[in-house]
Amino acid sequence: MAMSGSEETFLVRAGRIFLVVCLYWFVSISLVFLNQRLLGGSQLDAPLFVTFFQCSVSVGLCWILRLWSVVCPGTIDFPSVRFEPKTFLEVLPLSVVFVAMITFNNLCLKHLGVAFYTVGRSLSTVFNVLLSYVILRQPTSPRALLCCGVIIGGFLLGVDQENVSGALSWWGVFYGMLASVCVSLNAIYTKKVLTAVDGNIWMLSYYNNVNACVIFVPLLLLSSEPARLAASLPVVAAHLHWWATMFVGGVLGFAIGYVTGLQIKHTSPLTHNVSGTAKACTQTLLAVLSGSTKKSPLWWSSNLLVLGGSSAYTWVRSTEMKERDTHMLQPDKTNLGG
Repeated sequence: MAMSGSEETFLVRAGRIFLVVCLYWFVSISLVFLNQRLLGGSQLDAPLFVTFFQCSVSVGLCWILRLWSVVCPGTIDFPSVRFEPKTFLEVLPLSVVFVAMITFNNLCLKHLGVAFYTVGRSLSTVFNVLLSYVILRQPTSPRALLCCGVIIGGFLLGVDQENVSGALSWWGVFYGMLASVCVSLNAIYTKKVLTAVDGNIWMLSYYNNVNACVIFVPLLLLSSEPARLAASLPVVAAHLHWWATMFVGGVLGFAIGYVTGLQIKHTSPLTHNVSGTAKACTQTLLAVLSGSTKKSPLWWSSNLLVLGGSSAYTWVRSTEMKERDTHMLQPDKTNLGG
């Protein structure tokens, strides 16, 4: 029996969404596990250098894609990667937050591992609510605050259970909290800075990563990593597999911005957040299974509280935005003639 046009269109659209979501999951989960391998390995203890290298790869990919768009017009559309000091300075505040975010994020991953990573970085939503009120004076509804309370409860329970098991790193928790603050600040500053690049995400990524490479240079010089790099260079230089892993990490770090935007484009911000929550759950499960470790029921409960609170917050905020938009579209009957 022939398939109707509407049915075919629906199936094609559903298949496209499925592939996009799978691509987002693959890139995101691969990036987390690969970074944990790089940062938790014994070959080189240099998290700043690893992050600097990945930012450098992102800058190089921007140049390659721009060259590709010029040589083969019509295949891809990538903006010009020209140097404009004024734009670099306008993006600089965001870049400082961006550097802090990816640095603390990697340090959290290094000390906590993938299994506890979701809980360790779970306070982003809470800090987003707090900073939105402090910086933007945006109030939050009691329902949303209740969801934040569930997230905080899950975080505290997770820290307690990880401590009971003897696997907790307080430095990891500290870095996770700092990373959560920076994630919230990054979202706020991104909205402010987008106008400097005419709303182009790729241009913002380019300027951000170039600025990050510049910022990382003094950070590297002030740290003890150059000495460790010099001592480990003869060993690391011979491991081509390690450098290949570093490069793949840079490519995945660059790609995560694209696949995130692609998933939002083909679904919705709400679906993207739900997909991210489900991905985090799968990521935690894979980490526990791959590590062949046993976790207590309370440990799993902490993850469920964090994921459930995050999902509920997303649903509450989405519902409130729809109600607000509906209210704004309704005519003001007080101004209508009787």
